[in-house]
Amino acid sequence: MADPKGFLTTPKQLAERRPVDVRLRDWNEVYVERSLLPIISKQAGRCMDCGIPFCHNGCPLGNLIPEWNDLAYRDDWAGAIERLHATNNFPEFTGRLCPAPCESACVLGINQDPVTIKNVEVTIIDKAWDNGGVRPQVPERLSGKTVAVVGSGPAGLAAAQQLTRAGHTVVVYERADRIGGLLRYGIPEFKMEKRHINRRIEQMRAEGTRFRTGVHVGEDITGQQLRERFDAVVVAAGATTARDLPVPGRELGGIHQAMEYLPLANKVQEGDYVDSPISAKGKHVIVIGGGDTGADCLGTALRQGAASVTQLEIMPRPGDDRPAHQPWPTMPMVYKVTSAHEEGGDRVYSVSTTHFTGDEDGNVQELHLVDVESKDGRFEPVPGTERSIPAQLVTLAMGFTGTDVRNGLVEQLGVELDARGNIARDGKFATNVDGVYVCGDAGRGQSLIVWAIAEGRSAAAAVDAYLGGKTPLPAPIHPTDRPLAV
Repeated sequence: MADPKGFLTTPKQLAERRPVDVRLRDWNEVYVERSLLPIISKQAGRCMDCGIPFCHNGCPLGNLIPEWNDLAYRDDWAGAIERLHATNNFPEFTGRLCPAPCESACVLGINQDPVTIKNVEVTIIDKAWDNGGVRPQVPERLSGKTVAVVGSGPAGLAAAQQLTRAGHTVVVYERADRIGGLLRYGIPEFKMEKRHINRRIEQMRAEGTRFRTGVHVGEDITGQQLRERFDAVVVAAGATTARDLPVPGRELGGIHQAMEYLPLANKVQEGDYVDSPISAKGKHVIVIGGGDTGADCLGTALRQGAASVTQLEIMPRPGDDRPAHQPWPTMPMVYKVTSAHEEGGDRVYSVSTTHFTGDEDGNVQELHLVDVESKDGRFEPVPGTERSIPAQLVTLAMGFTGTDVRNGLVEQLGVELDARGNIARDGKFATNVDGVYVCGDAGRGQSLIVWAIAEGRSAAAAVDAYLGGKTPLPAPIHPTDRPLAV
């Protein structure tokens, strides 16, 4: 273990964020450079010799958290990254973007602040990059088998890297102009700078993975053609059907899905635009949806110079402490202040949008809402609470409902959907079509980045076994397995 008395003598200390007035003037990550933090080794030393590390169960990847905590405490950063990479292909992504169900399951968290696992994780990988500890792992021999991966989000990239390292020739198809999926265009620069994706892609290219951007599978190349050209196909296209808001006035200009708004801001950072075609500058902005995507819209609007930003949530405000019905080691619903919420804006809970009104040019000007309360599992309006607020830009950040079937890929491949609109698969990530597999949100539904990577790794093991028999890759998890922390 690490420091045997660390959890008794060392208080919890989080990574330092840059001052709000400084970070709102740029799009750089909000945190001070983590790899230079002297506190990380001490924080890793708070990890207990708890006997049964429930953090393993909280993490879908099964990260060997106590092991790399101990190594980080002892300043053995080479050993720490070896243990971290043993279960996680992309810790620089998860260490920045995962909501850390592992910390909710930390045994120390029963009666104290849990270990700051994410901070330790991202410091390990950042130090590894800085010290040249992340190198291509080129397979010793090629199998002669070919695999197509549809989608370059975290699930697709994890599957591709594992299969490439197993010796197969892997081609990743991405319909956007750059690799990364939602990592590239759904996550704002201030949460994760895209240089982290770029250098990981270069590593994968050096290992032998091939990438094809600007290819819309289902249109530019059909599902039948993929099956003819490749020995196996992995669908990792995400759950891209966004939940809409069918209320009067939805057709007005200025109302956009979050994934219409956020990618354009990222394209500005990539140099594609000088200014975003959908900008919050000088506007009263409403974000509908209280989750992480809503917070991303909030932080983006503030950096674009919004006059005001209000985030609406139909659910009541969570409490500050773990509720009794969500005991340790589950991941509780508690009030969370993200870096974006620190920067400004208002949050309004227990409200529902009734309709929008606009100006004579057809652009939204006001959002009308009403307080709601839960009755018999339904949200009922509270009489007398109707009101309106200024709204010149509205973003809908209400999640996703399933796989997008409009591009023809599902029909062309002949795969079946489950009751939730996701691509159906068995316990080995196989669809009803021989040689076609699915992983990540496309099969699971909207979920966490750690689940995407875990499923990508597991699907790769299943595909490798399908192509060559006994696989050296980690044994797949069952796609319906869930940890205690969900």
